[in-house]
Amino acid sequence: MKKTYDILIIGSGIGGLVSALILAKEGLKVCVLEKNNQYGGNLQTFSRDKLIFDTGVHYLGGLSKGQNLHQFFSYLGIMDNLELQKMDENGYDKITFGDDEIEYPHAQGYNNFVEQLSNYFPEEREKLENYCEEIQRVCNHFPRYNIVGKDSYSEEILHLNTKRFIESITQNKKLQSVLLGSNFLYAGDSENIPFYVHALTVNSYIQSAYKCVKGGSQISKLLIRKLREYGADVHKHSEVAEIIFNENNVLSSVKTKSGKEYFSKQFISNIEIRSLTRLIGEERLKKSFLNRVLSWEPVSSCFSVYLVLKPNSILNFNHNIYHYSSEEMVWNAFKYKKENWPETYMLSSAPSKQHPEFAESLTAISYMDFEEVKEWENTFNTIANQHERHQLYEKFKLEKAEKMIQALEKKIPDLRESIKIFILHHRCHIVIISVVLREICTVTKKLQKTP
Repeated sequence: MKKTYDILIIGSGIGGLVSALILAKEGLKVCVLEKNNQYGGNLQTFSRDKLIFDTGVHYLGGLSKGQNLHQFFSYLGIMDNLELQKMDENGYDKITFGDDEIEYPHAQGYNNFVEQLSNYFPEEREKLENYCEEIQRVCNHFPRYNIVGKDSYSEEILHLNTKRFIESITQNKKLQSVLLGSNFLYAGDSENIPFYVHALTVNSYIQSAYKCVKGGSQISKLLIRKLREYGADVHKHSEVAEIIFNENNVLSSVKTKSGKEYFSKQFISNIEIRSLTRLIGEERLKKSFLNRVLSWEPVSSCFSVYLVLKPNSILNFNHNIYHYSSEEMVWNAFKYKKENWPETYMLSSAPSKQHPEFAESLTAISYMDFEEVKEWENTFNTIANQHERHQLYEKFKLEKAEKMIQALEKKIPDLRESIKIFILHHRCHIVIISVVLREICTVTKKLQKTP
């Protein structure tokens, strides 16, 4: 007799795992299929030289008691087991420009946010207060973000433009750039991104900002553990290769690359939407929907350099640095000139376990156009006969790493001699290091009763 699930979820990113756990807690038979060796999507980590590095989620917001992500994680039963480190309350993010040595802080707590930036922009205090009030007003128009049961959204809020809003708040060009300084979190297109994306993103971090001590993968591991406690089936190395419809044209099952078939009453996709349309079959979709999906431009790629440091060589800093070659670069940081790369980067550090005042590793991330690696898009490092990729691709990455280290040396002069090992990585699409809540689209009403 074939086993039929109530819900089958394709992909184990944070949205898929949270959806699975909510439904499993409600008593439904749930199965999650993941193609990779590691669960969690952007929560994945890797280890080098006995150190853990995040590939996606580098810090989280809204995790203090009573705040939204704290309530979500408490409901899911994982909050108490997370190992977290609160970031610098007077500047969890610091924004820098060119050769300007000033680090402009984004502080935790709205009053503190205004206070810290007023030290650099004393004449703009009232405008900073207006900015903070507007951020909170916009966030209050998103019921699920605030864990209330309403579903109505304001059309006005949805269409408010980030660039025009920031320009309406203040005429001070420097302050405009500072307020937009962390737009790396939502792929940096301030001209086309709605203001609510900016507001939902920065609001959570202004409320509170934390790093996961053992990397973001601890979140997915805790969610997997809870899923299994509720009887859910979770499988990795299970890439869905085919979606099967029955004689009534109703989706009934999926087949993995290994040929195993999974039956379910309902299905949830947590994979990239273009990949999903190919699995479903474009002929089954409305032309208007398909055209809309295919018209979306993919967001920028990114290139990451992970540096393992020699012991006690560089002081640790409990904040992120967002650096731009100029103030104007903030508006469209992903539109860089290849010869000037990196024109912007995000830099973070991890403290040494033995001597926490020193950093044991650094992570630097910058935008990178996928066109730069397009020639290798159909090759794999794991295939022995990809000798051409091995040579040319590795040369490309080393050249990128050298450019990044040169850029970082302007901020950390002793960096090069402090490096023990460096690891290079690129992703086809940039991770929006942002509010995990935005991926959690449906929650049960029980969540509202969580203390």
